[in-house]
Amino acid sequence: MENLILCHPRASSSQDPNQAIIVKCEVPQTIPNNHVLLEVDRFGFSTNNMTYQALGEASHFRYFEFHHAPDAEGVSSTTHGVTPVWGFGTIIKSTHPKVHPGERVYGYFAPARYLLLAVSSNVNKYAFFVPRPHLPPDRRPYNQITRCAEDPLYDPSPTAEDLTMLYRPLFWTSFWCEDWLNSSNYKGGSTHILISSASSKTAFCLAYLIRRRNSLQGSSTRRVIGLTSKKNIAFTKRLALYDDVFDYESFDTSLVGDLARGRWIYVDVTGNDALNARVRDHFRACGDSELVTCIALGLTNVSASTTEPSSATGWGSDSEAPQGGDKMEHFFMPEWLSIRKQQLSVSAITQMQKEAWTRLMSDCGTWGVSLRRVCGPDQVKAAYEEIVKRGLAPEEAFVWSLWGETRVYGSTAKL
Repeated sequence: MENLILCHPRASSSQDPNQAIIVKCEVPQTIPNNHVLLEVDRFGFSTNNMTYQALGEASHFRYFEFHHAPDAEGVSSTTHGVTPVWGFGTIIKSTHPKVHPGERVYGYFAPARYLLLAVSSNVNKYAFFVPRPHLPPDRRPYNQITRCAEDPLYDPSPTAEDLTMLYRPLFWTSFWCEDWLNSSNYKGGSTHILISSASSKTAFCLAYLIRRRNSLQGSSTRRVIGLTSKKNIAFTKRLALYDDVFDYESFDTSLVGDLARGRWIYVDVTGNDALNARVRDHFRACGDSELVTCIALGLTNVSASTTEPSSATGWGSDSEAPQGGDKMEHFFMPEWLSIRKQQLSVSAITQMQKEAWTRLMSDCGTWGVSLRRVCGPDQVKAAYEEIVKRGLAPEEAFVWSLWGETRVYGSTAKL
């Protein structure tokens, strides 16, 4: 059997990191003990994956260390990286006594046709884990392979699987961030939440969850304000998930007077130092408002040539250190989830997530995000090059497969 794997040059190799390469290699006929061989059916691809690629070699994130590039002509793990993707697959071989061929699974895969994974001793009916002792313990959620037969969130329909790959990784970051904010009563009762990159799925899912919390609490005092580019204003307003939406160029002339009064939380999803400095300066000069805290949640504006986030603080290495309420807090979902697992039972967390996910699947169809399926190695490569050239519009979502469409969806599965 021939395997195909989507790879990219590492920025440190001095090659163009935006060059997509489909590498051909052999699938092992025999596999070591306590391993599984997966057939990866398809995987989601979004701005989130571009971030994974851009930070593949960053010392804190190390996304290229989840799956190694194959050794092939002109390609090796020292010159190329494999960007992780969230996808679905089927186990076709297993040498672990508790994991069986034929199982449908979901996890943090390589963009490939086949994937060989080690299986740790920690196997339960819901999941098994890939041992990665070279990575920090808080990466454990990324090492989990979900067994779909026992997953309370799983829906086997092709469309439901596609939506899962696109929303599930981002939604849980937003879900647990909102849970973290709520655990502090929104930092002592803040009345306004300002979110940058408001057209991104992470940002607008967070807005959705905050407004959902408002509804459950019967409160209209907590307002959600979105910041986005001028080209994305129309889409972001159509979402109807923000109380107000402003563009980056003019927000500081719009957020004045009554609109600016109150206690503010700023959630930075862009990782843009210049924008963050403007937000900080605006609230410093606005006497009727208080910027309680600034939270780093994402890095939507990085490019594939980035090797590290612009600074450890998010404000820029050459800028003045934030003072008082301007302190930047970093939210990293695995760290907060590990705390919540000490506070809540597994069944309580499962029920929380099931209720939230069921409602999301019901509500997200009204948001105007179109799903585009791309199947076949040449088509996937071309789709990646198209994204690099023109960017990814917020209303677009991709599901890719290195197999042909008929094999993945059959002849009748249409959106």
